[in-house]
Amino acid sequence: MKKILLVIALLSPFTFHPSPVYAQEGTLVDGVAAVVGKNIVKYSDIETAFAQTRLRSSEAGQTRCDILENLILTQLLVHKGEIDSVEVSDDEVDQYVQYYLKGLLRQYGSKEAIRDNTGLDYEDLKEQYNRMVRSNLLSRRVEYNLTESVKVTPAEVTDFFNTLPTDSLPMMPERYEISEIVIQPVVSEAERDRVRTELAALRERVIKGEKFSMLATLYSQDPGTASKGGELGFFSRGDMVGEFEAAAFALKPGEVSPIIETQFGFHIIQLIERRGNTINARHILIIPKVSSEDLLRARMRLDSLAVEIRSGNISFEDAAKQYSTADNARQGGTVTNTTDGTGRFDAEALKESYLAVGVPGLDVGEISNATAFRTSDNREAYRIVRLNKKHPAHRANLTDDYDNIYNAALASAKQKYMRQWAQTQLNKTYIKLSPEYQNCSFRNLKIK
Repeated sequence: MKKILLVIALLSPFTFHPSPVYAQEGTLVDGVAAVVGKNIVKYSDIETAFAQTRLRSSEAGQTRCDILENLILTQLLVHKGEIDSVEVSDDEVDQYVQYYLKGLLRQYGSKEAIRDNTGLDYEDLKEQYNRMVRSNLLSRRVEYNLTESVKVTPAEVTDFFNTLPTDSLPMMPERYEISEIVIQPVVSEAERDRVRTELAALRERVIKGEKFSMLATLYSQDPGTASKGGELGFFSRGDMVGEFEAAAFALKPGEVSPIIETQFGFHIIQLIERRGNTINARHILIIPKVSSEDLLRARMRLDSLAVEIRSGNISFEDAAKQYSTADNARQGGTVTNTTDGTGRFDAEALKESYLAVGVPGLDVGEISNATAFRTSDNREAYRIVRLNKKHPAHRANLTDDYDNIYNAALASAKQKYMRQWAQTQLNKTYIKLSPEYQNCSFRNLKIK
């Protein structure tokens, strides 16, 4: 339902995975390691992060002083976020907290086993995660706001590259550039009517007194919310697609919407609670199905197009512009890697989205047969893929890897900006370190 990441997509976790650290006797090692403005860094925060670095060999050299420096920067950002009234919703925090807690339950099997292995009750652990996640979300949001305007010029990218020692330049894996033609069959009007009828019957059952949440659990086809009774959590205007948002914000608590159609399917919505400019709602989603006959026709049409393209009767680009239903049709079907903004994919990235195509096995210019897949809004479709270029593994250079080097140079410029900003804030923010950390030689910050 979200504009960028749908509810039916999996929740992406932070890169850190907090886990409490304890003394041998099982007692939590804690206390105040640093005071930053009106916020604090606890010993347990440092020990938690330190334990995590031991699990990641690439960061094995990070010391507790390095970790404390990072946590001080986080608290400086949190401090500014609080001053600037940057908002982090309770629901947003709770989504991540629940993700971590569910992970612990999968690992240990029960709340009692979590307590036996960590020394903390489930609720205490939940409180610790709440604090850490809220700080992380807030600091990231403030950092993004601070560095959004930082840019680098082509000359600065070149200068950045020239400062890198040759033997430190990374080896770039073999990468691939691809184009695609997608045909997503149109759902028949009869199927749309069937879904409307099914939802109308469910709506009537709610009106007559049945619990919306129970029906959502039984019938909703949104796997991200069905198990939660269809509950979406609090959201603001602009978070959802227009049709859904307009219907949801027009409701009164407990009221059920008419049937709403969005790009994801058909919904009915019930408002749970209104809190300021945000609302919490639940929904039932039913996704119309494409008939097997229409899917077969899509596959046959794409296989015929592939033959036409191979024969030279039409170019791949023109065929994409005329027949593809994908958003990249106007660009002749060229596929962009959304993780780095380039048109290149390594083999691992292709396995995630184009596994059935077998791109690495294609020759340059070769076109695949039609393969089935699901679109970002979970609809069935077929596509053919052409391998445009294959870039051999090599050591990074400006000619072949400019986009990657640009991103690295931009990240470096943002880090430099943040170091300067942090130092300025340190000079006017109350900072106090515990005796155990007063002798730390921080790499980027000077603390008096």
